[in-house]
Amino acid sequence: MNSLKPQDWTFPVPIAYGPGRLKEIGDFCASLQISNPLLVTDRNSKDLFFIEETSKHLSNSGISSDLFYEISPNPRDDEIEKGCLTFNTGKHDAVIAIGGGSAMDGGKAVCLTANNDIPLWDFEWEQPSPKIDKDTPFPKLICIPTTAGTGAETESTAMVTHLEKGMKFCICHPDLKPSLALLDPELTLGLPENLTAWTGADAMIHSLEAFCVNGFHPLCDGAALESLSLISKNLVLAIEQPDNLSARGGMLVASCLGGIAFLKGLGLVHAISHMVGAEFDTHHGLTNAIVLPVVARFNLPSMDNKVRRMSEAMQYKDHSVESFISNIDELLDKINIPKSLNEIGVPKDSAERISEKAMLDSSYATNPKPSSYNEVLEIVSTAISKAR
Repeated sequence: MNSLKPQDWTFPVPIAYGPGRLKEIGDFCASLQISNPLLVTDRNSKDLFFIEETSKHLSNSGISSDLFYEISPNPRDDEIEKGCLTFNTGKHDAVIAIGGGSAMDGGKAVCLTANNDIPLWDFEWEQPSPKIDKDTPFPKLICIPTTAGTGAETESTAMVTHLEKGMKFCICHPDLKPSLALLDPELTLGLPENLTAWTGADAMIHSLEAFCVNGFHPLCDGAALESLSLISKNLVLAIEQPDNLSARGGMLVASCLGGIAFLKGLGLVHAISHMVGAEFDTHHGLTNAIVLPVVARFNLPSMDNKVRRMSEAMQYKDHSVESFISNIDELLDKINIPKSLNEIGVPKDSAERISEKAMLDSSYATNPKPSSYNEVLEIVSTAISKAR
């Protein structure tokens, strides 16, 4: 930690939390001077109750809206292009991204390119931020998560698959931030057991990886530890008691805090998972959860102090590195996470190309421990065959 070095910290967007808050969406839009939003969600969510409820609440407030749902579990650049066309054809003035991380990433990506002629990939994380004409700013954006995992509602970043390259890239712009994140735990009550587990594991991994990233960022670190504390108390409870609104609320807040935490960066789990998802269209949270133990055994042995703090936050008794990894393995077993990527369709012969692509991911650069190609290849190969 270097608390004497100059630092630049940002805090995310306004957050409205509480059961039943979705019914206020019309009032929120009115306060933001939004009159014709485009609802963006994923294909799997288009027929779920919260889409109809959102449209109804908007209509009751005299606000017209339309729906774009052609977003895949791993959003693609061609889908974003279609979303922008829908936005402009309907003369919309804002985006309401509602659903899981895919829907919110899709909504953010549509916002990036809807009001300008800038190519999507000019917004790639490592490129200089394009200049945005003040007369054509980004559309206003409201994010409404219906899963407790991604934390995407507080971020300006989005992960999108480049079809031609077969890789996921992070796109963003500092001027695009959600005008509101609306967290209503009632929207997560119908989440199936497997998705509750996979998205909850995703939230945990966001906080674990972000806390381990090098650097002094007390806002992110504090958010990460509180997120881990909430997850340790609520994840299993939310799976075993799916109608427990308190547990659902705890997980939704934990997910949001995890999203705040990874403003600091992520690590090898995400670098690998992004490329697996881009090629094999696997669920992001599930992929992360499978890869986690292998990366933990690589990263954590030299991080005793950080492991102790994470272990304390999760109420474990033994704070050693070995015990912490064992406790994480037991938790993954308890929530029925598969033990290898091969079990979810990732073949062994993909290890080399996944490793090469993972080393180009922005999360690779912020992993707390440097790694060579051979080390990444060993991690990926192990995750494919037997992660734990």
